[in-house]
Amino acid sequence: MLDNGEAVTRRTEARSGEGSAFVLSRGVVMLFAVACGAAVANVYFSQPLLVTMGHDLAMSPALVGSVVTLTHVGYGLGLFFLVPLGDVADRRRLIVAQLLLLVVALAVVAAAHTAAILLAGMAAIGLLAVVTQTLVAFAASLAPPAGRGRVVGLVTSGVVIGILLARTASGLMADLAGWRSAYLASASLTALLALVMYECCRATVTLRRQPCATDSSCAPRSPCSHGNDCCGSGPCSVC
Repeated sequence: MLDNGEAVTRRTEARSGEGSAFVLSRGVVMLFAVACGAAVANVYFSQPLLVTMGHDLAMSPALVGSVVTLTHVGYGLGLFFLVPLGDVADRRRLIVAQLLLLVVALAVVAAAHTAAILLAGMAAIGLLAVVTQTLVAFAASLAPPAGRGRVVGLVTSGVVIGILLARTASGLMADLAGWRSAYLASASLTALLALVMYECCRATVTLRRQPCATDSSCAPRSPCSHGNDCCGSGPCSVC
C-alpha cells in the first residue's frame, strides 16, 4: 500500500514522462527553434516597413504608428487567452492550428489594400504569434528530465534569433521586392513549418500509442487522465 507521498510522486513522474516515448533528436529540437523564431519574427517585421506601408496605403502618421501598437496588443491578448489553452487542449493540434491561422493572417496583410484590413491582419498576427510560447512548453514536455534545460535553452535561442533578425530580413526583402514580399515569404515558411510540425506531432502520437509491455516486473497500471493506456515509470513508462 503506497502512502500519499509515494502516490503523488508516482503520478508526477508519470505526467512528467508524458513525452518520454518520443526521443527528441537534435534535428527535432532545431525544428522547434526555427518554428519559434519564424513565429515571433512576424511581430517585428513591420517596424522597418512603416513608412513604406504608410505611403502605399495612404495612411496618416498616427495610423501608421498603430500598426506596431495593434500587433503587440494582439500578442498580449494571445498570451492571456491562447497560451493557457496548452494546459487543457492537445498541444499538437493547437500548434498546427495556430500556425495555419497565422498563414492566413500573413496572407491577409500581404494582400491588404486598405488600412483597416492591414490593421486587422497585424492584430491577428500578434495574437497568433504566441504559438512560440506553446512550442517552448511542448518541447519541454517532450524532453527527458535530465536534458530539459538544454532543450528549452536551444528552443528559446530560436526566439531570440528570430527577434534579432526580423527587422534586417524584412527590410532587405522590402528593398528587393516590396514590403508585401516579407509577409508572403513568411506565410510560405510558416505553411511549410505547419506541415513539418504536423508530421512530427503524428510521430509522437504513434510512438506513445504503442501497446504496453506485459512485464511481470512492472508496477500495476492505472488509467491515465491524459488519454494514454497506462501509467508507470522506467521500463513501464507511459504508453
